Amino acid sequence: MPNMTAFISRCFARRPERLHAGLLLLCALVLFALASTGARAETRMRSAEIVRGDTGYVLNADIELDLNPRLIDAVSRGISLYFTTQLVIEQPRWYWLDKVVVERTLDYRLYYHAITRSYRLSIGSIHQSFDDLESAVRTMTRVRNWYVADFDALETGASHQVSIRFRLDTSQLPKPFQVTAIGSSDWNVGTEWLHWTFLPGVAGFR
Repeated sequence: MPNMTAFISRCFARRPERLHAGLLLLCALVLFALASTGARAETRMRSAEIVRGDTGYVLNADIELDLNPRLIDAVSRGISLYFTTQLVIEQPRWYWLDKVVVERTLDYRLYYHAITRSYRLSIGSIHQSFDDLESAVRTMTRVRNWYVADFDALETGASHQVSIRFRLDTSQLPKPFQVTAIGSSDWNVGTEWLHWTFLPGVAGFR
């Protein structure tokens, strides 16, 4: 008769090995999922600068944005998508917290108009119509001559820290979509903050 005690002992001895192999497989699957997510098109600030305008400082920026299929489907079905560009300019202070001297937002509404079969983009009080979604997105992500501050609002020659980012504002979506957006990477669309130093009125710095 076979030695059952020895057989059972061998089975229990193999369990840690099987558990270890299972954990390795699980880790591999998680890493694969993360890699797949990272392979998606990135939303990022390609460039940004502040320059002197006619009556004050203006900002120019280029944003890289590729709408994923979920957002394209939503806007094509008549759901308005709201985006915002946020700008903060601070003046460092060694003796206290940095002083916020400028805080601005540029808000967009992107939607499809079924009657005219056109995509519409609202930037503040300005409204434009486009035959295709790509053209509307291209206009939204190319910021030009955005007035951000009077000349006397920024101290000449003083170092200022500029921060800017672009994101989808899910708080303005219809309630059912706000719930869907929680924890969903498809709706979590936005750039990281882009930071740089700006010296107003100093040659060589824009």
